[in-house]
Amino acid sequence: MSNGDQDALEVGLRLRAMREHAGLSQRALAKKADVTNSTISLIEAGKMNPSVGALKRILEGIPVGMSEFFAFEPEGEKTVFYAAEDLTEIGKGKLSLKQVGTNLYGRAMMILSETYEIGADTGRVLYGHEAEEGGIVVSGRVEVTVGEQRKVLGPGDAYYFDSRNPHRFRQVGPEKCVVISACTPPTF
Repeated sequence: MSNGDQDALEVGLRLRAMREHAGLSQRALAKKADVTNSTISLIEAGKMNPSVGALKRILEGIPVGMSEFFAFEPEGEKTVFYAAEDLTEIGKGKLSLKQVGTNLYGRAMMILSETYEIGADTGRVLYGHEAEEGGIVVSGRVEVTVGEQRKVLGPGDAYYFDSRNPHRFRQVGPEKCVVISACTPPTF
C-alpha cells in the first residue's frame, strides 16, 4: 500500500468515526456539507483523498475543526479495563498525572491518578476551566484552594467543585500525596 493510499485510508477511518460519533448518516453529512453521498462513501472507504478545502467543508458539517480532526485517534472497541502500566502519563515532575485511557474524544469524563511529590504545587496563580471536578485523597495531605475557600485534606477526605472557580492544589506535610480525581467534561 502506498503512502497516499495509507493516508486516504486514515482520513477515511477518522471521518467515519467522527461522523458516527456525531450521530450522522453519510447522507446527512453529505447534505450538510453540500457534497454527494458517494463522495462521503468513497472518502470513508479510503478510495478518495479529499483536498484540504473539501475536507474542511465536510468537517464543518459535523461540526469539527481540522486540528481536532487530525488529533483524533479512532478507537476500535472502547477499553473497559486498564492495567496500572497502561495509564497514560500526562504530567511529570513534582506533579505526576496518569490518565485512564489515551483518547478522551467523545468521552464525558476524565479520570486521573495524581501524585504530588513533596513541595508540588499547581502554581501560585489560581486557574479555572469549563468543567466540574472532584477527588478523594488516598494518601498524604494536599491543600486545596477554590476561590476564597482553602482546606487541607488528608486520606479519605474529598472535594467536588465547579472548575470555573479559580483553584489550586499544593502538597503539604512530610509525605507525597496521592489523589484519585475525575473531571467532566475532560477539559484541563
